[in-house]
Amino acid sequence: MKLEIITRTPKTQTHKTPLLFIHGMWHGAWCWDENFLPFFAGQGYHVRAISLRGHAGSEGKIRGNTIANYVSDVEQAAGQFETAPVIIGHSMGGFLTQKYLETHDAPAAVLLASNPHFGLWPTLFRLTMQRPLVLLKVIGQLRLYPVVETPEAARWSMFSKSMPEEQVIKYQAKLNDESFRMFMDLLGLNLANPKKVKTPLLIFGAENDNAISVDQVHATARAYNVKAEIFPDMAHDMMLEAGWQKVAERILSWLKEKGI
Repeated sequence: MKLEIITRTPKTQTHKTPLLFIHGMWHGAWCWDENFLPFFAGQGYHVRAISLRGHAGSEGKIRGNTIANYVSDVEQAAGQFETAPVIIGHSMGGFLTQKYLETHDAPAAVLLASNPHFGLWPTLFRLTMQRPLVLLKVIGQLRLYPVVETPEAARWSMFSKSMPEEQVIKYQAKLNDESFRMFMDLLGLNLANPKKVKTPLLIFGAENDNAISVDQVHATARAYNVKAEIFPDMAHDMMLEAGWQKVAERILSWLKEKGI
């Protein structure tokens, strides 16, 4: 599978361990290249972000993809490094990180607004209560694009009320469809098993996240015996929100604490 991989090489590489960034539903590697890749390359890390199959510039189709397909993409990208990378995953990418770590070692991993190990039933319930017409479209079409098909819908799912409209329009235009079959995995067909994961984890959530609530983030953290860190005044897309640099700086300080 030919995957789009965006690479940023530091002018002076001061850290031996590279970083691999995994995007969430509807996104692509582009969402990391807006802020995070330049930031961490500037700190001396060799960084890469992949677009999962069917997303952004990668080969393949969206329809029919499973969590196992996407984990295979993560394995392919991670295997291209000479040294095992730190895995940093957002939303579904955080769930893929958990699944990857069930069978692979990594120096460390970071989960940003991650889908919880136990599935997305709380998120589905919230969508049912707050966006019933969107849910009807999703079920009627057996596709997930209705969740983000307009700037207004994308703002509810991904972005703060304070994000400028022009930015919401810009990012929403980059979003693509997402696999309904994969969503079934996240409802129960292929959940994550925290007991299999031995990698040190840093887990973040966003205070104003409509997609993954603070309660879901804390539940995930408890399953891995760590304490979640919640960022105020932020919504789901923590790497694109106005406070992204605070998130990046906290990751950086944690990696330094770990000697990475």
